[in-house]
Amino acid sequence: MSELHHECGVAAIYHLPGREVSPLCPEQGPDEVSRLMPRMLLDIQNRGQLSAGMTTFHPDRNQLIETYKELGGVSEVFRLSHREKSEALMRRYAGRAAIGHVRYATCGAEDRNYAQPFERSHVQKHKWFSFGFNGQLANYQELRELLLADDDNHLARDTDTEIIMHAIGRELSSNARPTLLEIMRSVSRRFDGAYCLSLLNALGDMLVARDPWGLRPLCWAKEGLLFAAASESVALLNLGFSADNIQSLEPGHCITIINGKFELQRFAPTPSRAHCFFEWIYFANVASTMDDRSVYLSRKRLGEELARLETLTVDADTIVVPVPDTSKAAADAMAFKLGVPSHEGLIRNRYTGRTFIEGSSNRRRKVETKYTPLREVLDGKRVLLVEDSIVRSTTMQVLVNRIRELGGAKEIHVRVACPPIIAPCFYGIDMSTVGELFAPQFMHGGPLTDEVQARMAKQLGADSLRYLPVESIARAVGFESDELCQACITAEYPTPAGQRLYRIALDNAGCDGGARTYERVG
Repeated sequence: MSELHHECGVAAIYHLPGREVSPLCPEQGPDEVSRLMPRMLLDIQNRGQLSAGMTTFHPDRNQLIETYKELGGVSEVFRLSHREKSEALMRRYAGRAAIGHVRYATCGAEDRNYAQPFERSHVQKHKWFSFGFNGQLANYQELRELLLADDDNHLARDTDTEIIMHAIGRELSSNARPTLLEIMRSVSRRFDGAYCLSLLNALGDMLVARDPWGLRPLCWAKEGLLFAAASESVALLNLGFSADNIQSLEPGHCITIINGKFELQRFAPTPSRAHCFFEWIYFANVASTMDDRSVYLSRKRLGEELARLETLTVDADTIVVPVPDTSKAAADAMAFKLGVPSHEGLIRNRYTGRTFIEGSSNRRRKVETKYTPLREVLDGKRVLLVEDSIVRSTTMQVLVNRIRELGGAKEIHVRVACPPIIAPCFYGIDMSTVGELFAPQFMHGGPLTDEVQARMAKQLGADSLRYLPVESIARAVGFESDELCQACITAEYPTPAGQRLYRIALDNAGCDGGARTYERVG
């Protein structure tokens, strides 16, 4: 599933008032806790490789909050391979608080103007803020048109991040001077979709917030005077926070640090939980735990589901091969249950980057250079090839061909640790149209039969293809089905705007142009 795109990752860190140096950052004083931000962003780099950036706060410099961001991966942006240049950046942007961001674009262009955090300057300190955003507003076009209905308004970028910036700015423009909690309460009434926010203002106040459905993950921890939050728990664990202290921010809740005072509060009711199941299937780091569910154990259980449903008669020539890297836990568990070896028959070149970051025209070429079949492992074997999901099928078609032609496999049986993707996502994953998806071309709104899977296998060049049923997902992740967003495999969307966009996507099915569904509204 390396052709699938994700939205972003956010992070935040704050040294609360006091001269005590946190044992988690003994080499830095309280005013240089921002030095930990690149390390945090490296741990969520899997969520976006297009750009990276951070905003820091320091009360003793003219630029009270200052933002640094560039296109590229975290190591490249923060010059981590060049000690002197990296140290110069850390000195210049030193601060007692910081927010950070890594980005992949599902909305807007792929240039520096869209890199986050977004900073909005103002002469009044409480109106001068910067923020990062992970997710996607499903009612983006509606909010955009409402803003532009006033001829005095202008939007410089085609992205929901700017919509959020103006929504927050509008709340701050009143004379009432609302609190950060009051701002979240107000804007949440207008937002439909997925949004995890980290915000920092020129007073040194911080906000982190998670949408009322909990669509995207957000974890936090506090030990002594050090607070941190990130899209995934692994970023906090690797800072040194105890696993017992790391927890997920509940949907509809926010954490504020105002005048150095830490508070956890609810800003919106939770209509229903709708955690994106793909976080556990593919997107999240396998070392992460989100909403008390281990990513690794969820993927392991998916492999056990595959083994339980396997009908192929295995023999001495049968091996299980994962598509690197996120399929490995499922593949190993499947192989163990079936009593056959699990071998790494595909070697991934880790220096080509993740192919989901490339444009569609480059995907096939990137897959060919990224995965090398090992003939010594594959030659003459019956291969059970385990993949997380098949979205557009570009990757899988190339892999099957290379395993057969270069690897010399006797048979290739594709096993997918996920049900068929039949509907777009409007909450932060870049698959917005029905026409770009593989499965609907064969299912046509009907059930997934053996005959349908046989036709899919033929298209892929495989000897057979098997998907998991929808009910396997909830069992593997450990939530009830109605606590998960499974819209892309059920076409049942948790929010009103998502439901409206799906109807538009169906109407647009078969249309040319390549525009995302939310770019075709109206």
